[in-house]
Amino acid sequence: MQKPKSIISQNQKIIKCKKCKRLSSYIIQVSKKKPKRFSDQKYWARPLPSFGDVNAKVLIVGLAPAAHGGNRTGRMFTGDSSGDWVAKVLYYNGFSNKPTSTHSNDGFHLIDAYITAVLRCAPPQNKPLPSELENCSDYLKNELELLQNVKVIVCLGRIAFFRICKILQIKGERFSHGHSFKNNERIIICSYHPSRQNTQTGRLTWKQWNFIFKKTRELI
Repeated sequence: MQKPKSIISQNQKIIKCKKCKRLSSYIIQVSKKKPKRFSDQKYWARPLPSFGDVNAKVLIVGLAPAAHGGNRTGRMFTGDSSGDWVAKVLYYNGFSNKPTSTHSNDGFHLIDAYITAVLRCAPPQNKPLPSELENCSDYLKNELELLQNVKVIVCLGRIAFFRICKILQIKGERFSHGHSFKNNERIIICSYHPSRQNTQTGRLTWKQWNFIFKKTRELI
């Protein structure tokens, strides 16, 4: 299969993807069984493209779109609590033009940063199958080749970290919040994912979260 030659063609290919039947069915199902607060909204309900500055020096790798976040709005880390934390910290560290990301046409854009994920469809219970991660892996691999100015890769959560390690053939590194190391010309930084489960329990504090992006800004 021919590799996309640009980020635009890559994203067009992602949107049309039907590799995972379980996920394709689930994201459509979610769009039909909306919670009351989103009952008047039309869901994106397709695989989610990545977004950001194509000349980015920082690549931020998440897990997957949220069922009622990105799967609804059509943009990663947009329209849910994780997205609120991402938008705010990016703005405070000079990686975006505003501190909020609510919908795909809200004028929010990234500076020196590009956001992607290891999975492009929301998985049931936020638990992707190994086969689904494998199916999506080529998209992330292509982005690592297409985004030639990336100096720092920020991995949000264990799954993102170990997927990056597999693609880049990194062995022997551990996952822990704030851990960083050099891989060829790039630096990999680990962070807890800003999921509600982590932020509301205090496992990930704002100070810990901001430290990751403050450090990233210093590195580029």
